[in-house]
Amino acid sequence: MKASYQHSYFFAAFLLILLACEPPSKEPVTSTPEEKPSLPSWQEGSSKSSILDFVAKTTDPQNPDFIPEAERIAVFDNDGTLWGEQPFYYQLAYAIDYVKKEGPNHPEWGKSPVLKSAMEGDLKGILSKGEHGIIEVVMASHSGMTEDQFKSNVKEWLNSSKHPETGRPYNQMIYQPMLELLEYLRANGYKTFIVSGGGIDFLRVWAEEAYGIPPYQVMGSSIKAKYEEVDGEMQIVKIPELNFIDDKAGKPVGIHQQIGMKPVIAVGNSDGDFEMIQYATEAGGPRLGIYIHHTDSVREYAYDSLSSIGNLKRGLIEAPTRGWVVVDMAKDWSTIYPN
Repeated sequence: MKASYQHSYFFAAFLLILLACEPPSKEPVTSTPEEKPSLPSWQEGSSKSSILDFVAKTTDPQNPDFIPEAERIAVFDNDGTLWGEQPFYYQLAYAIDYVKKEGPNHPEWGKSPVLKSAMEGDLKGILSKGEHGIIEVVMASHSGMTEDQFKSNVKEWLNSSKHPETGRPYNQMIYQPMLELLEYLRANGYKTFIVSGGGIDFLRVWAEEAYGIPPYQVMGSSIKAKYEEVDGEMQIVKIPELNFIDDKAGKPVGIHQQIGMKPVIAVGNSDGDFEMIQYATEAGGPRLGIYIHHTDSVREYAYDSLSSIGNLKRGLIEAPTRGWVVVDMAKDWSTIYPN
């Protein structure tokens, strides 16, 4: 009995020694997914680093340039900034196509030289009348219908029409690097708005699907409307009268009236955006102004001060002294359009 007891004692002691000699158990290793790189279609350089550095300091509570999330407002032009605008504005392409299609139902349009040019697909005839020519074509194609009819017309056009030179659907002529910038800003607590000289109703049809920007964060030029009975139902009807031109000095006014806060970041591509960027960057505190400079004649278009569309002269001259970032599309973007 005594021997059996001693045997059990020594066995237990031996087991304890073994356990004491074992290395401590390690916590199970769990792999964490790698973070996506920020702005992957942007080449390394001063433009990308300026954006990343600005967002980093304005979202860091320990940084003296920290901006509360409720005040992080970023505004973007659309034509030439978020999507293309050459060889002429895409909304004008829609307007011309609509007038050509509906022309037989509107014999009165033939009395207008501008609308006659539109029905014949004569772009030069329209542009020869300048801004007034464009407005007349847009009025004819955007009014005299309900808001639902207009939305349906735009969606149908986007689903069937293609860019005359790239062959891509117009809603795929958006810029991949700008999609990444929008997403990156929203991921860091910025609210993104469109402030466009283009038509607000046209943009609101597709901006959310393309950019992730809901209709209530889209601003643009507008025509008047009225609320009246159509086919036994009360509806919004668009009428051919200008309401607001959201371009140049109109952009700060539109921002003031609809957002009610000065933006922290403003992005454009033409002198039509100068006042918007000026309004944002002269507000005091950390501010970032960005110009998208079209320099890529191979993958897109190269144009600035000599172009009648997206003219950029004053912005290029004053951007360096104002501390604004000028993005060189040819050098700063590794790709242009989404795959």
